[in-house]
Amino acid sequence: MSSEPSIPLQALYSRALRTASRASSLPTIDDETQKLVESALEDLNLLLSRIQDLGLFSPNESLDEVATRDLVYMTVPFALGELESNARATERDDRLRRLQRAQAHFRAFVSLLGSYNVIPEEEKKLYGQKASVISDALKRREVKIAQFKKEKEIKNRISALRSGRRLSEANTSNAYDLVDSILTTSASQEEDSEDAIRETTLLLLRLQWAQTAAHFESMNQELELLAKAPREEREERTMSEKSSEDENWRLEAPSNSLLNKQGPLLDVHGKPLRPFTILPAGAEERARLESGVFRPDHRLPTMTVDQYLEEERRRGNIISGGGPQSAAGPTRKEQLAIDAEMEGSRFGKEKAEEKRLEDERWARFTDTHPRGAGNTMNRG
Repeated sequence: MSSEPSIPLQALYSRALRTASRASSLPTIDDETQKLVESALEDLNLLLSRIQDLGLFSPNESLDEVATRDLVYMTVPFALGELESNARATERDDRLRRLQRAQAHFRAFVSLLGSYNVIPEEEKKLYGQKASVISDALKRREVKIAQFKKEKEIKNRISALRSGRRLSEANTSNAYDLVDSILTTSASQEEDSEDAIRETTLLLLRLQWAQTAAHFESMNQELELLAKAPREEREERTMSEKSSEDENWRLEAPSNSLLNKQGPLLDVHGKPLRPFTILPAGAEERARLESGVFRPDHRLPTMTVDQYLEEERRRGNIISGGGPQSAAGPTRKEQLAIDAEMEGSRFGKEKAEEKRLEDERWARFTDTHPRGAGNTMNRG
């Protein structure tokens, strides 16, 4: 298509946009979609080259000096970036190249709009905030909501202008259709609608600038992931290398010497001459290994539950007593007082002495610890 230099700019751009629109409605992985993408890219690159040759935009002029019919051609770098970023890339390196070319086109688009001061300062400040680098979740959410509302506001203003002035009846199901409709309208509309066309085009440029900021953020994240991903090494081997590898791994047919169980095991080069099995030397060890072949894959119990409980009770790991029956019996202090009353016996004397020592210990404790001294919960 580069062999058609005489085709008008408007027709060339319109053809590229319609081809890109068709590609956007098809599965990216299909070969037909890829053909459409490459065709649209070829047209857009030719268009960009002709725009630069014509000097359509110059850093020495202001936005008011740009003709209304030429404003729409400022969207060419954006369309190139969109196509490159959405094109099929099955290999890691291909995807890297696609993303790098897309970023280059988006930077050219941003630079062009910046040289003409198309974007208001408040929008530059709003979209200059990168949500991905904001650590505060609440602040990040507020930024995203504000950016979304501004983008929606611009879209609504474009729709209102188009429907109010009836600039075009064409379908605008995607970004390419919208640009194409404005391109067609600006080429055929009368002078009384020039102000509406200019305002709509400027709003479109602001919308695409906002979308470019989101594209940059997502592409930077993808480039970071691709940079950390391992390289896909393509092993291109010749037929001789493959056949050599096959020779190394090919199983040889058993020879008569392998079937013969008599004679030496190995030849002079160390190659086996007949099948053999490596086993321990002792018969006892072989029997032990053989007995362990058909064993369960888990440990079997070595004692019953009753035996285990009896062993735990012997070790003192089971606490007995307690419960309602224990609560109905006397406490240790009560039992000591009862035993001390058994006068006339050695046991009673021992318990009486034990009770006296316990009472003295308690009396000393109450002398040094006033009542309530340890209660720190209800202090005023």
